[in-house]
Amino acid sequence: MLDTFERLRYERQIMLPAFGEEGQERVKNSRVMIAGMGGLGCPAALYLAAAGVGEIMAVDFDRVEPTNLNRQILHWEEDIDRFKVDSVVDKLVRVNSRVRITAVRKRLEADDLPVLISDCDLILDALDNLETRHHLNRSVVELGIPLIYGGIHGMDGMVTCVVPGKTPCLNCIFPQSSEKAPFPVLGTTPGIIALIQVTEALKYLTGMGELLMGRLLVYDGNAMRFSETEAARDPGCEVCGKLGGDS
Repeated sequence: MLDTFERLRYERQIMLPAFGEEGQERVKNSRVMIAGMGGLGCPAALYLAAAGVGEIMAVDFDRVEPTNLNRQILHWEEDIDRFKVDSVVDKLVRVNSRVRITAVRKRLEADDLPVLISDCDLILDALDNLETRHHLNRSVVELGIPLIYGGIHGMDGMVTCVVPGKTPCLNCIFPQSSEKAPFPVLGTTPGIIALIQVTEALKYLTGMGELLMGRLLVYDGNAMRFSETEAARDPGCEVCGKLGGDS
């Protein structure tokens, strides 16, 4: 149940007819993992905390570097050389003291993922490494946990929702990796994409609206234009091809 302060704090989103107190209670009782505390993960964590998500699991193994500071908004100059998860936790507990922040300071490995994510209601993919992203994709498909993907490059970005058994998985959409790091990023690009991810997360947790299921939302910051591409399941996909459900 929500207490008096929570009703006041979240009043503006509770006012949404499809959200309401019931939706806020669902958000409060949810556990969301953010994989990666970089350009996408920082704004995503900030807005999930502000929205009142009950528990946020922040996962990263990197330390803060000067090159992070143009876009990773929870890391400040005094955080250089600190572990990113420690920097994030320090900020989030001051944003919302009612939210539980779990810091996981480790690299995401294929063997560890099933145990790590098994109790999560939702995963936000804020990674910049496609190999790790594919390990995460396989685990969410096996466990049936929804994942919200966000990807960026320069002034471009993409978002889609993976709901195992109902949508294509990331392997269907991005079967091969041509990633080269480091890559250029305008600082605002991950902020825009991360907030779309959080919007989809809150919609999923509350049952509100229509998710980006089977749709890849594409952002072109140079032209300031959004477009949409249909994403279809690959029946021969080695990760999700054996699952039933929609195509």
